[in-house]
Amino acid sequence: MATHLHSVPLAQDDVAPAPVHINVEAVTKVFSREHAEPVHALGPVSFSLRRKEFFSVVGPSGCGKSTLLDVIAGLSAPSDGVIEFEGKRVNGQVPDGVAVVFQEDASFPWLSVFDNAAFGARRAGLAETEVRERVDHALAFMGLARFADAYPAQLSGGMRQRVCIARAMVMRPRLMLLDEPFGALDQQTRLLMGEETLKLWRETESTIMLITHSIDEAVMLSDRVGTMSARPGTFIDIVETGWSRERGSETALDPRFGALQSQIWGKLRGESLKTLGERS
Repeated sequence: MATHLHSVPLAQDDVAPAPVHINVEAVTKVFSREHAEPVHALGPVSFSLRRKEFFSVVGPSGCGKSTLLDVIAGLSAPSDGVIEFEGKRVNGQVPDGVAVVFQEDASFPWLSVFDNAAFGARRAGLAETEVRERVDHALAFMGLARFADAYPAQLSGGMRQRVCIARAMVMRPRLMLLDEPFGALDQQTRLLMGEETLKLWRETESTIMLITHSIDEAVMLSDRVGTMSARPGTFIDIVETGWSRERGSETALDPRFGALQSQIWGKLRGESLKTLGERS
């Protein structure tokens, strides 16, 4: 069932509805396979992201969460439907102003932290003085300034992910797509990285869409949380958290936190059981 989100409650510190930044209309993705039935991985999905919002997606394994991120990013063309970013159609090419951070460590082991963070900006042809100014700011913001000359092998997993986020930050994206970027980290580091991501979101005023398996993480970080069905993935519920933009981990102490968790799990549990049934 497709869910349209053009009319939603305001977050508590909003004064007017934010304009639509990404619009996804009846998007599907079907993967063809040689000598096998095609796999209908996604959709149809219809929803919108508001400019400068933090939106998280949860769903059972294999439901098409990462596929959704890929088609929004332009890394993969949808089989059907339309995606528009800032009013322009996205179809298999990454638009200007979009950055993607994946779960896997995407730092280049042969480059220093500084050169890793500078990679995209240099490739885009920015002047070296501009590159240095942006990288210095991003590394300082991410707490990596004193590791600028270090190499990824000398860093912890959490620090390497911060390098990847710094590289995205240097490009000053208007839309950041995060695909389980903290999935391989321990719980304490995930919590700290979540707070760093909120600071980044406020600093850059980007729109952020986060793919995560963690309901806690989704509820803590997000303005809205979308729950996807079992494959082919569609949105079966979208909830507004109502948190302040200045939020942090203290939201976990709010009585509404548990209620939101329960609401999301109530929808997700049945879909996860369907996925387990397919595998048994």
